Amino acid sequence: MFMVRSSAQYANMVDVIHTTLSEQSSRRHTVEPIPETMRASVLLAKGHIEMQRRPVPHPGPGDVLVKVSSVGICGSDTHYLREGRIGHYVVTEPLILGHEAAGTIVATGKGVAEARIGERVSIEPQRPDPNTVETRRGDYNLCPHMRFYGTPPIDGALCEYVTIGSEFAHVVPDAMSDDAAALCEPLSVAIAAARKGGITAGSHVLVAGAGPIGIATIQVAAAFGATSLTVTDLDAGRRDLALTFGATTALDPRETSLTGLHADVFIDASGAPAAITSGIEAVRPGGTVVLVGMGAETMELPVQTIQNRELNLTGVFRYAHTWPTAIELAASGRLDLDRMVTATFPLEEAEAALNADRTPGTIKAVVRL
Repeated sequence: MFMVRSSAQYANMVDVIHTTLSEQSSRRHTVEPIPETMRASVLLAKGHIEMQRRPVPHPGPGDVLVKVSSVGICGSDTHYLREGRIGHYVVTEPLILGHEAAGTIVATGKGVAEARIGERVSIEPQRPDPNTVETRRGDYNLCPHMRFYGTPPIDGALCEYVTIGSEFAHVVPDAMSDDAAALCEPLSVAIAAARKGGITAGSHVLVAGAGPIGIATIQVAAAFGATSLTVTDLDAGRRDLALTFGATTALDPRETSLTGLHADVFIDASGAPAAITSGIEAVRPGGTVVLVGMGAETMELPVQTIQNRELNLTGVFRYAHTWPTAIELAASGRLDLDRMVTATFPLEEAEAALNADRTPGTIKAVVRL
């Protein structure tokens, strides 16, 4: 295993969940012969997507080969398409985007039981270096040598087959759809944010932004026991949708001041400087601020408010140890990932999927293979 802090407990939890789901999952898909090449949607340069034939990858030691069934489109994917970069991650060579993925294991590498062939899995799209300090202490999401799907120069999942470390291919129950299995990825971001915020029974939570991460965060906060869930968004349609996913109040921040809200936890899923500033002002003394949304690289913050109220200010970078919880929450019916899907596309129309966020009413676009 690749972590030291609570490694035995976490490994045991993963083994138990994997065993239980494997026992529950009596259905095994017929595995077809694996071709030599596959279809792939490739970002050649900023704004330029092309369908190509690529060699099917071979699973290395400890890996599994997954035939991809569903890929969710994330805001980071659209950033790479339109801007060619996110911060210091720059697209300099052809890149396959996509990191929200699910599929079926069709082959295993050395050291992985062939019994895993046929399992339906949700992919945790990370390959941390097992020997870094961050990984060994359990914070593998902070590994400085991380190889993450769809992040230059690592190819992602907008293709027919991918490989991943076997421990990052999480078995899902038969009742879970392929789309929901793929959306365990953004759900994991929300779980990481809720954990950082310390959301618990009776928490008063403020969420800025009712996009995919905001909607997932609302659902997770409710599942964690939050009793007051206020969401802000500039779009009336998204505010109305947030109410159907568990928000107790939905506000237009241009019309309603958040001062005096006294939230226990503020989670920003917008990345907008104005939303972050007003959200911080709405947090009670000793409360917590969690920054999740991708925004400007730098911004001004109300430092005196943070100091005088002794606010806990932190960020979230991806996730660690979240998939077992994500699968359990989704499978239990405590939240609804399928209803977040508002548009679907075939692989050949991946570029349209990447631009679907420009269509009013779109929450989550999914590419189905």
